[in-house]
Amino acid sequence: MRNSAVLAVRRSVLCALSCAALTAALPGASAAAPRPREAARVPFAARHQAVQHGGIVRAANTSVKGAKGTESVNDGASIRYVDVDDDPHTYNSSRAELAVPAGARVTWARLYWGGNLRVGEQKPPKDDGRVLIAEPGGRYKALFADSVIGHRTADGADAFQASADVTELVRRSHPGLWTVAQVNVAMGRSPVGGWGGWTLVAAYEKASEPLRRISVWDGFQTAGPRAGELRVPVDGNRFPKDTRGRLGLIAYDGDRGTSGDYLTVETSRSKSTRLSDSANSADDVLNSTVTEFGAGRTVRRPDRTNTLGYDSDVFDLRGALRAGGDRVHVRVGSRKDTVWLGAVFLQADVRR
Repeated sequence: MRNSAVLAVRRSVLCALSCAALTAALPGASAAAPRPREAARVPFAARHQAVQHGGIVRAANTSVKGAKGTESVNDGASIRYVDVDDDPHTYNSSRAELAVPAGARVTWARLYWGGNLRVGEQKPPKDDGRVLIAEPGGRYKALFADSVIGHRTADGADAFQASADVTELVRRSHPGLWTVAQVNVAMGRSPVGGWGGWTLVAAYEKASEPLRRISVWDGFQTAGPRAGELRVPVDGNRFPKDTRGRLGLIAYDGDRGTSGDYLTVETSRSKSTRLSDSANSADDVLNSTVTEFGAGRTVRRPDRTNTLGYDSDVFDLRGALRAGGDRVHVRVGSRKDTVWLGAVFLQADVRR
């Protein structure tokens, strides 16, 4: 893990940029947000870490849909936009609930968005770093990326991920459905398929909840037959036996029905557990779903079971931490397909 002082300086600078970016989008603001640079590979690094009474929640949804009857892979499928708002000026929009517990205080929040720019049509990369976001009951605000945008053209795809800090906006909001629009993804038909979506991740504190370790790592890297396996050292602390926890991930172009992709958690040098649940099999874990503990579907509009290449899933870690451990390292791989990993987030009880 990088030096904590360097990490703190980096995060403070990025926070300042994100606040300026969001403020610039508010009514009466005149300054435009600086455009961050792009990189084909963004190494995974710690974005947020804390130990506090509370936890982590997320809202997520896809920005695209298939033609009627598209229920398997997105390769070769006719990709269209989902658009749930009544605004004629948006070409895609979707909603999802961020279930912050009553009485909790949001301490950190970040929005991630991304997808494929080349699907029949070609979207301009200059628009990767901007989306519209609306809190429950609120109006759209333009949100600009505040850190390096991952953008890689390869294997017939033109894939990207961007993100921005939204802590103050989420902290001031009311419960309900969040809306994200204008995610810069293409529609049409191509051999590799189209995908795109967004995930809002938020950490909160609440005195009545257990003391927990929270960690969010993000980047933009591929895993697959040629790229190999991707390993992320999410946490290097010791955990007691029977620790309760959850692990979430954001990934792109995971094809439903294409076996060979997996998510493994290492809790020691000799102990590893391949994660799965009722909605995500151990050998097809990146299968175009937005789920929580398998059966726990989030509240979304639209609420499609097949999100066509966009995965934002939360897994139960109790099985992996049954014997305890001295780390939580994540390994993601695919034997048949190229996938992009965007973020991994962890919540684990400090005490049993």
